[in-house]
Amino acid sequence: MYITDDIFYVGVNDHDIDLFEGQYVVKNGMSYNSYVVKDEKITVFDTVDAHFSKQWFENLKAVLDGMAPDYLVVQHMEPDHSANVALFMSTYPDTKIVASSKAFAMMKNYFGTDFADRQVVVGDGATLCTGKHTFSFVTAPLVHWPEVIMTYDNLSGTLFSADAFGKFGALDAEEDWTDEARRYYIGIVGKFGVQVQNLFKKVAGLDIKMICPLHGPVLCDNLAYYIGLYDKWSRYEAEEDGVVIAYTSVYGHTKSAVEILADALRAKGSKVVVYDLARCDMSEAVADAFRYSKIVLATTTYNGGIFPFMREFISTLVEHNFQNRTVAFIDNGTWAPFATKVMKGMLEGCKNLEILEQGVKILSVVNAENIAEINALANALI
Repeated sequence: MYITDDIFYVGVNDHDIDLFEGQYVVKNGMSYNSYVVKDEKITVFDTVDAHFSKQWFENLKAVLDGMAPDYLVVQHMEPDHSANVALFMSTYPDTKIVASSKAFAMMKNYFGTDFADRQVVVGDGATLCTGKHTFSFVTAPLVHWPEVIMTYDNLSGTLFSADAFGKFGALDAEEDWTDEARRYYIGIVGKFGVQVQNLFKKVAGLDIKMICPLHGPVLCDNLAYYIGLYDKWSRYEAEEDGVVIAYTSVYGHTKSAVEILADALRAKGSKVVVYDLARCDMSEAVADAFRYSKIVLATTTYNGGIFPFMREFISTLVEHNFQNRTVAFIDNGTWAPFATKVMKGMLEGCKNLEILEQGVKILSVVNAENIAEINALANALI
């Protein structure tokens, strides 16, 4: 697929996959992106997942039109991008491989060789001239693996961004970029906000006109929007003022409290999103917890702790550096309600959380006193 006069897309769409990285539901599949830059010397950027080797090589050969590539740039060693490196290098034995030193160490793990006689090791400040194009390399450790590099094409202003600015979903699926990019970012990269901010400092002086990620569409319009969201996400700032209510309910009584609270908040004009953690896509709930400014956690005391889905949800928030939010709790327990204490303890290491004093403690069934507590909580959240 033509991108510019000499930059071509040779990636593939995967509609067979159900769980990306074994955990994220991808109802519209995934794309594994790969690019070719044709110049006096030909450069290929990354390979694709092992299940699509045949299709990728067909795409590659169609663009190469009988020519052989001079360079393969490996920006990221995750197998959905690097699986065909060894086969590519045997198919094109005169090609040199361009990567970071850490990537070459990983190649030995994956392929039994680090291609020592064909290496071009690059890091910050390194360049590669292929004719009209000069590529400048930027290390991006932990965005989201330690070996990652990104590549800036000085001629076209293109940033080949590895997994950054990617999204869930195949390229032939009609869907909004933002929601699936947010879910992808929070799940895949979200823990590493500091590293993303460090990357922004490195690329601040570049005139970026197009972004070619390893998942999702090529971005060439309204780049300020996409970059602005990445900046906000990596600073752990809320995108919108609103309330996420995440709950678990055994017999429906905690759910009743949540519904009363949600109605009260909506009546006051608040944006409210409710998740039943036992039934929802957990990654969507996590993404919205980072999207909105406030969150209410509602669960039961269970087996001396809290309900398993709530424990998983809070653990995931903590793992992804949840911070800078307002948090409130609803606790239900028939004889020893202490879920709030457990949830607060799990969040102790999170930065800049405003824990509301107002809370709701239910003893089995929502009563008049609880309704008054719920209304007081709604007022505090507003």
